[in-house]
Amino acid sequence: MPAGRPAAGHEPLARHQRLAHRPDRHALRTGHGTGAIPLARATAAWHRKNVLQLALGIVALTNALTALSGDYALTLVIRFMAGLGTGLIWPLLGGYAARLAPQGRQGRAIAIALAGTPIGLALGIPLGTWLSGLGGWQVAFYASAALTVLTMAWIRSTLPNLPGGPVDGRFTIPQVLVIPGLRTILFALATYMIAHNILYTYITDFLRHAGMGGQTGWVLFAFGVTSVLSVLVVGTHIDRHLRRLVVGSTVLFAICVFVLALFSGVPLLVYIAVAAWGFAFGSSPSLFIGGAIDATGAASDVAQSITITVFSASIALGGFIGGLLLANLDATSITWASLALLIAAGAAVIGGRKHAFPKGA
Repeated sequence: MPAGRPAAGHEPLARHQRLAHRPDRHALRTGHGTGAIPLARATAAWHRKNVLQLALGIVALTNALTALSGDYALTLVIRFMAGLGTGLIWPLLGGYAARLAPQGRQGRAIAIALAGTPIGLALGIPLGTWLSGLGGWQVAFYASAALTVLTMAWIRSTLPNLPGGPVDGRFTIPQVLVIPGLRTILFALATYMIAHNILYTYITDFLRHAGMGGQTGWVLFAFGVTSVLSVLVVGTHIDRHLRRLVVGSTVLFAICVFVLALFSGVPLLVYIAVAAWGFAFGSSPSLFIGGAIDATGAASDVAQSITITVFSASIALGGFIGGLLLANLDATSITWASLALLIAAGAAVIGGRKHAFPKGA
């Protein structure tokens, strides 16, 4: 696991270390992506709180085991299992939150339930770095396991245990994929998330290229803060203005990347662009999941599983593509590649006015 920032003059070693530890991240995302659909279907009839507690228990256990592991191959296996746990959580959260919310507030409930992503970006990364500095990277994993156990205790005492749905095989994956609008949503989600992860995964490389390598922590903090702010905006308006929000998010993100591509040498503009990017991205999972739920109706449980699988696969693919670009071109290539993908996402979102993101939604 990473032991800290390499000393100056050892950039080849630093690059090797960064690449060497990315399989751990991809192991997590692989388990997350491959497990979402089969696990969601296998547990469809279970009470919702039972499934959530099981998934969180897996995450807590695997985080503790990661801290104890001294073998890299074993760590990869453990992180894959952690990915299965998160793969069980994500398809569940949106539907669970929507069922708890009163009529007309389902979108807001989904946005709140998925707010952990931007909050994690704003607080989790710097907090984990701080804990690692105090006692090594193992401390961060132990702390994560402990917080997960506390979350399980809170869920046990506060959430109702809603029943699962009947496993009647009404909707197969091929049947759901032909529902009007869903494929457009999935394409827009994939291009949006791949663009985000090409840039976000290698933001340190981009900032170093821009002469801002020493300001990475502050840049990511700006991204995280505005991501949290986006939850407030999206949560307030998602039930009445889903289309406007998803179009605005995609267009704003594209503008931010365009600014980063052209003005990377101007630190103030980099900060503004990254902060606006965080605001655009913060609640984007809620927007796409909400769109999938609206488009598929009674088949929304299966649609959510497919959406989460695409979401997770896009994260891994974005990291892979970004690595290839950096290995063969310079750091500006990741901004132009992200921009091209966002143009495609924007075309899909804006063009999906009939079924994917209909007017008035």
